[in-house]
Amino acid sequence: MRKQAQKELNPRPDPDTSGLGMMPGARVGRYPDGVLQSGKYLTTPASPGWAGSAGMEGSECLQLLLQRCREAKDCAYCPYSRFPVGAALLTAGGEIFSGCNVENACHSMGVCAERTAILKAISEGHTSFRAMAIASDMSDFIVPCGACRQVMREFGTDWDLYLTKPDGTYIVKKLHELLPLSFGPEDLQKA
Repeated sequence: MRKQAQKELNPRPDPDTSGLGMMPGARVGRYPDGVLQSGKYLTTPASPGWAGSAGMEGSECLQLLLQRCREAKDCAYCPYSRFPVGAALLTAGGEIFSGCNVENACHSMGVCAERTAILKAISEGHTSFRAMAIASDMSDFIVPCGACRQVMREFGTDWDLYLTKPDGTYIVKKLHELLPLSFGPEDLQKA
Protein backbone atom coordinates (compact mmCIF):
# COMPACT_ATOMS: atom_id res chain seq x y z
CA MET A 1 0.00 0.00 0.00
CA ARG A 2 2.88 2.40 0.82
CA LYS A 3 4.42 2.04 -2.67
CA GLN A 4 1.03 2.58 -4.28
CA ALA A 5 0.45 5.74 -2.24
CA GLN A 6 3.83 7.13 -3.27
CA LYS A 7 3.10 6.37 -6.90
CA GLU A 8 -0.25 8.20 -6.72
CA LEU A 9 1.31 11.42 -5.49
CA ASN A 10 2.88 13.82 -7.92
CA PRO A 11 5.82 15.41 -6.05
CA ARG A 12 6.44 18.00 -8.79
CA PRO A 13 3.97 20.63 -9.92
CA ASP A 14 2.18 19.72 -13.13
CA PRO A 15 2.78 22.38 -15.81
CA ASP A 16 -1.00 22.42 -16.34
CA THR A 17 -1.75 23.48 -12.77
CA SER A 18 -2.15 27.23 -13.14
CA GLY A 19 -3.57 27.56 -9.64
CA LEU A 20 -0.21 26.64 -8.10
CA GLY A 21 1.25 29.99 -9.11
CA MET A 22 -0.92 31.72 -6.52
CA MET A 23 -0.30 29.06 -3.88
CA PRO A 24 3.40 28.68 -3.10
CA GLY A 25 4.32 25.64 -1.08
CA ALA A 26 1.25 23.62 -2.06
CA ARG A 27 1.49 19.85 -1.93
CA VAL A 28 0.28 18.26 -5.15
CA GLY A 29 -1.37 14.89 -5.63
CA ARG A 30 -3.76 12.86 -7.73
CA TYR A 31 -6.85 10.91 -6.72
CA PRO A 32 -6.18 7.18 -6.41
CA ASP A 33 -7.54 5.00 -9.22
CA GLY A 34 -11.26 4.38 -8.96
CA VAL A 35 -12.07 7.42 -6.81
CA LEU A 36 -13.30 9.42 -9.80
CA GLN A 37 -15.79 6.73 -10.82
CA SER A 38 -19.26 7.42 -9.57
CA GLY A 39 -20.48 4.88 -7.08
CA LYS A 40 -22.79 4.32 -4.19
CA TYR A 41 -22.85 7.16 -1.69
CA LEU A 42 -20.74 6.17 1.28
CA THR A 43 -22.24 6.75 4.71
CA THR A 44 -19.74 5.02 6.96
CA PRO A 45 -17.62 7.35 9.07
CA ALA A 46 -13.88 7.32 8.65
CA SER A 47 -12.02 5.29 11.25
CA PRO A 48 -10.85 7.38 14.23
CA GLY A 49 -7.36 6.10 13.42
CA TRP A 50 -7.45 8.19 10.25
CA ALA A 51 -8.27 11.43 12.05
CA GLY A 52 -4.77 12.93 11.94
CA SER A 53 -3.94 14.90 8.81
CA ALA A 54 -0.21 14.21 8.96
CA GLY A 55 0.60 11.52 6.43
CA MET A 56 -2.97 11.51 5.11
CA GLU A 57 -1.89 11.46 1.46
CA GLY A 58 -2.51 8.04 -0.03
CA SER A 59 -4.53 6.87 2.96
CA GLU A 60 -7.96 5.29 2.81
CA CYS A 61 -9.26 8.29 4.75
CA LEU A 62 -8.07 10.72 2.08
CA GLN A 63 -9.57 8.54 -0.65
CA LEU A 64 -12.89 8.56 1.19
CA LEU A 65 -12.75 12.32 1.81
CA LEU A 66 -12.06 13.01 -1.88
CA GLN A 67 -14.80 10.64 -2.99
CA ARG A 68 -17.35 12.14 -0.59
CA CYS A 69 -16.72 15.71 -1.82
CA ARG A 70 -17.26 14.61 -5.44
CA GLU A 71 -20.44 12.76 -4.50
CA ALA A 72 -21.71 15.81 -2.61
CA LYS A 73 -21.11 17.93 -5.73
CA ASP A 74 -23.57 15.72 -7.60
CA CYS A 75 -26.27 16.72 -5.08
CA ALA A 76 -25.79 20.48 -5.54
CA TYR A 77 -28.88 22.60 -6.13
CA CYS A 78 -27.57 25.29 -8.48
CA PRO A 79 -30.19 26.13 -11.13
CA TYR A 80 -29.00 29.75 -11.41
CA SER A 81 -25.22 29.53 -11.55
CA ARG A 82 -25.02 25.94 -12.84
CA PHE A 83 -21.81 25.75 -10.80
CA PRO A 84 -22.05 22.66 -8.57
CA VAL A 85 -19.66 22.43 -5.63
CA GLY A 86 -19.24 19.66 -3.08
CA ALA A 87 -17.29 19.58 0.17
CA ALA A 88 -16.39 16.85 2.64
CA LEU A 89 -15.22 17.70 6.15
CA LEU A 90 -13.15 15.38 8.35
CA THR A 91 -13.70 15.88 12.09
CA ALA A 92 -11.05 15.30 14.74
CA GLY A 93 -13.00 12.17 15.72
CA GLY A 94 -12.72 10.73 12.21
CA GLU A 95 -16.28 11.32 10.97
CA ILE A 96 -16.93 12.81 7.54
CA PHE A 97 -19.72 15.31 6.87
CA SER A 98 -20.42 16.35 3.30
CA GLY A 99 -22.24 19.34 1.88
CA CYS A 100 -23.18 20.92 -1.42
CA ASN A 101 -24.04 24.43 -2.50
CA VAL A 102 -27.73 25.29 -2.33
CA GLU A 103 -28.93 28.30 -4.31
CA ASN A 104 -32.11 30.30 -3.92
CA ALA A 105 -34.08 32.61 -6.22
CA CYS A 106 -33.21 35.31 -3.67
CA HIS A 107 -29.51 34.90 -4.44
CA SER A 108 -28.20 36.16 -1.10
CA MET A 109 -30.05 33.31 0.65
CA GLY A 110 -27.91 30.58 -0.94
CA VAL A 111 -25.19 28.73 0.96
CA CYS A 112 -21.85 27.31 -0.17
CA ALA A 113 -20.90 23.63 0.04
CA GLU A 114 -18.16 24.27 2.58
CA ARG A 115 -20.49 26.02 5.00
CA THR A 116 -23.16 23.34 4.50
CA ALA A 117 -20.67 20.64 5.55
CA ILE A 118 -19.50 22.66 8.55
CA LEU A 119 -23.04 23.42 9.70
CA LYS A 120 -24.01 19.75 9.40
CA ALA A 121 -21.02 18.76 11.53
CA ILE A 122 -21.75 21.42 14.14
CA SER A 123 -25.41 20.38 14.31
CA GLU A 124 -24.18 16.88 15.22
CA GLY A 125 -21.91 18.21 17.99
CA HIS A 126 -18.55 18.46 16.19
CA THR A 127 -16.41 21.59 16.37
CA SER A 128 -12.88 20.24 15.88
CA PHE A 129 -11.83 19.60 12.28
CA ARG A 130 -8.79 18.03 10.59
CA ALA A 131 -9.36 18.47 6.84
CA MET A 132 -11.80 19.40 4.11
CA ALA A 133 -11.85 18.42 0.43
CA ILE A 134 -13.67 20.56 -2.14
CA ALA A 135 -14.76 19.57 -5.67
CA SER A 136 -16.29 21.34 -8.65
CA ASP A 137 -16.47 20.97 -12.43
CA MET A 138 -14.17 23.97 -12.96
CA SER A 139 -11.02 23.20 -14.95
CA ASP A 140 -8.80 24.83 -12.32
CA PHE A 141 -8.47 24.10 -8.59
CA ILE A 142 -11.57 25.09 -6.64
CA VAL A 143 -10.93 27.40 -3.68
CA PRO A 144 -13.36 28.45 -0.94
CA CYS A 145 -14.85 31.95 -1.05
CA GLY A 146 -13.93 34.53 1.58
CA ALA A 147 -17.10 33.95 3.61
CA CYS A 148 -16.38 30.21 3.82
CA ARG A 149 -12.77 30.85 4.81
CA GLN A 150 -13.98 33.04 7.68
CA VAL A 151 -16.49 30.40 8.84
CA MET A 152 -13.73 27.76 8.71
CA ARG A 153 -11.47 30.11 10.68
CA GLU A 154 -13.92 30.07 13.59
CA PHE A 155 -12.72 26.49 14.23
CA GLY A 156 -8.95 26.97 13.94
CA THR A 157 -6.37 27.67 11.27
CA ASP A 158 -4.20 24.55 11.23
CA TRP A 159 -6.31 22.12 9.23
CA ASP A 160 -5.79 20.89 5.67
CA LEU A 161 -7.83 21.94 2.65
CA TYR A 162 -7.70 19.64 -0.38
CA LEU A 163 -8.48 21.82 -3.41
CA THR A 164 -9.33 19.55 -6.35
CA LYS A 165 -9.74 19.56 -10.12
CA PRO A 166 -12.03 17.22 -12.11
CA ASP A 167 -8.99 15.47 -13.63
CA GLY A 168 -8.13 14.00 -10.24
CA THR A 169 -5.34 16.34 -9.19
CA TYR A 170 -5.41 18.28 -5.95
CA ILE A 171 -3.31 20.68 -3.95
CA VAL A 172 -3.23 20.85 -0.15
CA LYS A 173 -3.08 24.09 1.81
CA LYS A 174 -3.46 24.90 5.50
CA LEU A 175 -6.37 27.21 6.27
CA HIS A 176 -4.02 29.87 7.68
CA GLU A 177 -2.35 30.02 4.25
CA LEU A 178 -5.67 30.85 2.57
CA LEU A 179 -6.69 33.38 5.23
CA PRO A 180 -3.55 35.07 6.58
CA LEU A 181 -3.78 37.65 9.37
CA SER A 182 -7.24 36.36 10.18
CA PHE A 183 -9.65 37.38 12.91
CA GLY A 184 -10.91 34.62 15.20
CA PRO A 185 -12.56 33.95 18.56
CA GLU A 186 -9.35 34.53 20.51
CA ASP A 187 -9.14 38.09 19.14
CA LEU A 188 -12.32 39.01 21.03
CA GLN A 189 -10.40 38.44 24.27
CA LYS A 190 -7.87 41.16 23.36
CA ALA A 191 -10.30 44.05 23.72
